[in-house]
Amino acid sequence: MSTVTKIPHDVKDLALADAGRLRIEWADQFMPTLATIRKRFAKEQPLRGIRVAACLHVTTETANLILTLQQGGAQAVLCASNPLSTQNDVAACLVRDYNIPVYAIKGENHDTYYSHLDATLQSRPHFTMDDGADLVTLAHTQRSDLAGDIRAGTEETTTGVIRLRSMAEQKVLRYPIIAVNDADTKHMFDNRYGTGQSTLDGIMRATNVLIAGLRVVVAGYGWCGRGIAMRAHGLGANVIVTEVNPTRALEAVMDGYQVMTMPEAAQAGDLFISATGNKSVLAREHFERMKDGALLANSGHFNVEIDIPALEKMAASRRTMREFVEEFRMADGRRIYLLAEGRLVNLSSAEGHPASVMDMSFANQALCAEYLAKNAGQLEKKVYPVPEEIDRTVARIKLEAMRVHIDRLSPEQEKYLASWNEGT
Repeated sequence: MSTVTKIPHDVKDLALADAGRLRIEWADQFMPTLATIRKRFAKEQPLRGIRVAACLHVTTETANLILTLQQGGAQAVLCASNPLSTQNDVAACLVRDYNIPVYAIKGENHDTYYSHLDATLQSRPHFTMDDGADLVTLAHTQRSDLAGDIRAGTEETTTGVIRLRSMAEQKVLRYPIIAVNDADTKHMFDNRYGTGQSTLDGIMRATNVLIAGLRVVVAGYGWCGRGIAMRAHGLGANVIVTEVNPTRALEAVMDGYQVMTMPEAAQAGDLFISATGNKSVLAREHFERMKDGALLANSGHFNVEIDIPALEKMAASRRTMREFVEEFRMADGRRIYLLAEGRLVNLSSAEGHPASVMDMSFANQALCAEYLAKNAGQLEKKVYPVPEEIDRTVARIKLEAMRVHIDRLSPEQEKYLASWNEGT
């Protein structure tokens, strides 16, 4: 740990801060919604005195969210929500230039990852801001002694919301949490357009393969899967979708994609991308059917979507071919390539979502923090949706920044929509 600054931290190298500052400023140009909120926060200080523990991907976009919270009066501490998603120059800049405690190093091992979560909780936060629910889980288990001051929280991603709803159903959730992921201005844009573009970006950076002509298997047709399939198709891929939900499978068929079971797809695919939020979506029975040279990538939050232990046991040998590309050679000579250790490929081997789409996601985070500052005491210990007014405010500010204008209902139209007695 560096002694250059008195701010507690654990980052790769503070000397990287200059590069990080430039990249944070670059991202800020594409985040006008968050900038508008930051300007108001600086005046009104709605988060004054509130300690926020944020476990998020440490990227340029996240930096602008943390700076918005800081401008609003919050005392923020940040750690990484994934061992491979940290941008080291951004982490350094937040520490050196903005006096924000950051605990994040790209490539950190399991023990370091959890020590960073622990260090973040040591701030005894009033709010948690999580991405995947690891911080919340730790605060409910091994470090429940540090959770006494926590009043409320937010959750950024699908996987985390699933975990938190399970906790709420089992009556173990200790404080209310807003599911930011479920806001329309989050999942319809971040999950679809952000994940779609950044996932293909990560795969292409890691492999330099041509997507056109490949048979790309997309596991899961939620908002993320929709976006990945759309972008892969746009690049010329022949897209195959696998699903367990009949409605989503039907939607994929209507959208023009082949739909089949994973055992069937395993024989046909060249590139496999998982985005389900579940585990062992790609497993031994599938590896056994894959062709020589198959590429495996994951865009779900945790690397359990690909059964890596099974792949390791099957391999006669393994070696690193390129950064973020590991070859597993089977006993029969077939080669299967795992990208980015099975972790989020868009953040591990690329830069994650474009700033313009994270603008809306993090605007929701900032406004939900403000909402919780005012209302946490009146909320039950369960998972809440983003208030509709916040969702619409984010959309309105984004449209204004894009100089897009929409119609308004006339008084006559409002009256008609609120009535029932005017018919045919």
